[in-house]
Amino acid sequence: MSSLVTALFISAFTSATLLPGSSEAVLLGVLASAKVSTGTAIAAATIGNTLGSCINWIIGRFFTHYRSRRWFPVPDQKFDHFTAWYQRWGVWSLLLSWMPVVGDPLTVIAGVSRTPLVLFTAIVAVAKALRYLAVAGVFKLVW
Repeated sequence: MSSLVTALFISAFTSATLLPGSSEAVLLGVLASAKVSTGTAIAAATIGNTLGSCINWIIGRFFTHYRSRRWFPVPDQKFDHFTAWYQRWGVWSLLLSWMPVVGDPLTVIAGVSRTPLVLFTAIVAVAKALRYLAVAGVFKLVW
């Protein structure tokens, strides 16, 4: 695996966690280099970003055990609000997991709500792949 693909994978992985990042910019850089095929770049970004979202799911899955702790970062009212929102819209709301700001917390709440990991992964992978396909498509049109 080339260093560009590795860098893209790592960027996509960390961008999907609660850490800041911009995997789209790295994807554009990799595509502009023309050293990696578009398919390989999209696959690396999609797999990395999906695995990062799975880390969020794991955090959410085991997060509720600490709600009573003083250091817990989300007040009960907001936690209940986010959980109720996810329960209302269901697993298909995970198609929004690609979005900035709301996507990462959504994947955490899916874990809290005990969404089956296989279903979660399938929906999130589709959402992430479509986003990277769109970014690459726009790049190809412009470049």
